[in-house]
Amino acid sequence: MSAVVSHTWYMTQRQLMVFARQPAYAIITLIQPVIWLFLFGGLFKKVVELGGFGTTSYLDYLVPGVVVMSALGSNLWAGMGTLEEIQRGTLDRFLTTPVSRAALMNGNVVNNGLVTALQSVIIVLLGLLGGAEYPGGVGGIAVLVLASVLLGTVFGALSNALGMLVRERESIIGINTFLLLPLTFLSSAFMAPSQMPGWMRHIADFNPLNWAMVAGRSALSDHPDWGDVFSRGGALLALAVAAVWLSIRTFRSYQRSV
Repeated sequence: MSAVVSHTWYMTQRQLMVFARQPAYAIITLIQPVIWLFLFGGLFKKVVELGGFGTTSYLDYLVPGVVVMSALGSNLWAGMGTLEEIQRGTLDRFLTTPVSRAALMNGNVVNNGLVTALQSVIIVLLGLLGGAEYPGGVGGIAVLVLASVLLGTVFGALSNALGMLVRERESIIGINTFLLLPLTFLSSAFMAPSQMPGWMRHIADFNPLNWAMVAGRSALSDHPDWGDVFSRGGALLALAVAAVWLSIRTFRSYQRSV
């Protein structure tokens, strides 16, 4: 186990070096969240008058949704990095070394988790600058960031597994494009559940994206419902473990095919 942890950290550092050498990438990934926060936040700010949002400020409601959406959007593309390493032959060269096979997959996931946490904190700070309030304080923000990281782990690991299976950029792009908007709009990202059609509310109950939003929003509120926080957070943790296990199994299947 100690070898897996140390090898995973080594592979994570390798990924972080790539990220550090491309600071423009970090800036580009924040452009869309800024648009969601301030363009949509300003456009739909009066929607809270419909009721059910738990706040009088739409920006307060929107920030957790944008944090979670950004975590989903950035981690869905993790499989592209895996596919690129397959096509370059980098992954095959690592197979000739004694590095842990689990670390080859988990390094990518841990790297994405760290980047997601940084991205989430920046979005929260941008919301604060825009006038958002977080009654739950630092603890509530920490829960929101953790929920976004867990969600990112789920879809990052699944994206890695997908890259191993399809090994084609077009397939990954098509599947990601298909998933992003339905997962987003079949959740409480922009609209209070009480204002959603009944069938959408029922689907949202099974949407991991919505689990992260419910946990984050509840933790940030004046009176957090810790039952919601722990039940949704626990479900995300279980799903993240299952997704990581699946990505490792898929990698071993790939290894046998080389």
